Amino acid sequence: MDKNIEIEIRGPLSKEEFDNLVKFFEEKGKKTSEKDRVLIDYSTFLEGGVEKRKKDIRLRVTNGIPEIIVKVGEWGGTEQRKELSVFTKPGEFDTLVEIFGELGFSKGMLCVRKSKVYEYKDIEFALVEVPGHSYYYEAEKMASNNENGDELIKELENVCKELKLNIFDKKQFFEYVDKLNKEANEIFDYKNNTPNYFKNRFNLK
Repeated sequence: MDKNIEIEIRGPLSKEEFDNLVKFFEEKGKKTSEKDRVLIDYSTFLEGGVEKRKKDIRLRVTNGIPEIIVKVGEWGGTEQRKELSVFTKPGEFDTLVEIFGELGFSKGMLCVRKSKVYEYKDIEFALVEVPGHSYYYEAEKMASNNENGDELIKELENVCKELKLNIFDKKQFFEYVDKLNKEANEIFDYKNNTPNYFKNRFNLK
């Protein structure tokens, strides 16, 4: 059975908490990757906006590998969403942006993120840095349709509580997203796009 339901919870981290968690997971967990990511989140400008959307439509490029990713379902810090993803070849991110622009996805939030990803107690923990701004974590498990998502959320919450991590409630999560959109992210408008903009700006291969 395919595991394509993403079960995820998130919470804020101070710089000190971020550094302490890195140290802890380096000792007690297993590091799986470091991610340099640039993404365009088109959903902010679709019907439902930040809070009410049921589809999360993004283009992202992680460590040079472009990806189209759509998540279906409600979001709000703690969520269970179906995840659909297709990777393309390095060097194709600008072409994807152009394809999406011509399909009518003309505006999105442009975000830059760096993360260290660990496995701990069968949970994937991403410790995320918003460069020059703030830190947060994502705790995630993938599930199949016949698994109980609520039970998995409980499991994630219990491990986060053991680690003394704060968990965003819906209100706090959307306040944080709003803050990021105002202070750290920027609006990408396809009508101002130039050839190889992302390749040149972010040094993509």
